[in-house]
Amino acid sequence: MSGQLLSEHTAPAPLKIGPYSIVNPVVLAPMAGVTDSPFRKLCLKMGAGMAVSEMVTSNPKLWNTRKSRLRMDHSCESEPRSVQIAGGDPEQMAEAARLNQAFGAQIIDINMGCPAKKVCNKAAGSALLRDMDLVESILKAVTAAVDIPVTLKIRTGWDPDNRNGVAVAKLAEQCGIAALAVHGRTRACMYNGEAEYETIARIVEAVTIPVIANGDITSPEKARHVLDVTGASALMIGRAAQGRPWIFREINHYLQHGERLAAPDQNEVQAILLGHLEALHQFYGAFYQELQAVRIARKHVGWYMQDQPSGLEFRRHFNKLESSEEQHTCIREYFQRFSESTFVMKSKGNGEDIAA
Repeated sequence: MSGQLLSEHTAPAPLKIGPYSIVNPVVLAPMAGVTDSPFRKLCLKMGAGMAVSEMVTSNPKLWNTRKSRLRMDHSCESEPRSVQIAGGDPEQMAEAARLNQAFGAQIIDINMGCPAKKVCNKAAGSALLRDMDLVESILKAVTAAVDIPVTLKIRTGWDPDNRNGVAVAKLAEQCGIAALAVHGRTRACMYNGEAEYETIARIVEAVTIPVIANGDITSPEKARHVLDVTGASALMIGRAAQGRPWIFREINHYLQHGERLAAPDQNEVQAILLGHLEALHQFYGAFYQELQAVRIARKHVGWYMQDQPSGLEFRRHFNKLESSEEQHTCIREYFQRFSESTFVMKSKGNGEDIAA
């Protein structure tokens, strides 16, 4: 540990969503193609207080696809199980909420934050922020359809000239939304520029429901800063957790004790990575042929290795492998290669190298 203590330290209170009290107020953000069951379970193990699922479409024509069935599998997961649904039709969204509750969801999360073109072009995700009447219809339909808490994820608005996040937040509270996650950018900003923490702070002041701050939280110090400047009840971590799931325990430790936790050493990183790889093959191998599981594993392993010594060379070789056994062997050989030298973990939060 660095021993660098905060002069004033206050540990955050648990996040309250309906009947659930989430002790670690650091939530894994829903990310399509990323937050599958193996990754959610890993992040929960590493300290995430809650892990929101990949978004599930509200289109009933797609519910029987293999991808949807995988995303709607909520078995053997820690509570509370939060499932995100996406769509632009109030009746379909309500039915999707009912169906996912029947499949084991304990919290329904409505997606009004996704900036992807293929989502926005279907009048879903953050595109909904342009139509307050439709926002209200969806919120009322979904909250009336289920008897479990409903949460909402939004952006600060559609574009810099139309930041209506405060108005949407007030409407959400009136419609019975239990908690609100806010990514501090407009849809037009995508992931460019700096997150608007001042806008999140105004939303926090405007409502009484818990607000979860999201955007650019890449280190324990940044996490503390965002809580302080926004007054949010909790934090949501997205891209910073890709290839670095231990960020949750690092943030929790810093928020609770005011000091930075030591980075994982090479043995632990290897164990985490191999465990994640095995979980991916077990999960996807039950639904697909081995090659599909191999392909899905490539991107996850790539995130772990993108900042590591010879990471580019490793990924080029790894992405040519076509079996689980080859992938496992490749990772073991990589770590063995560096076992007698200093193993460098890149801290995405501050850009400094941390020698383990």
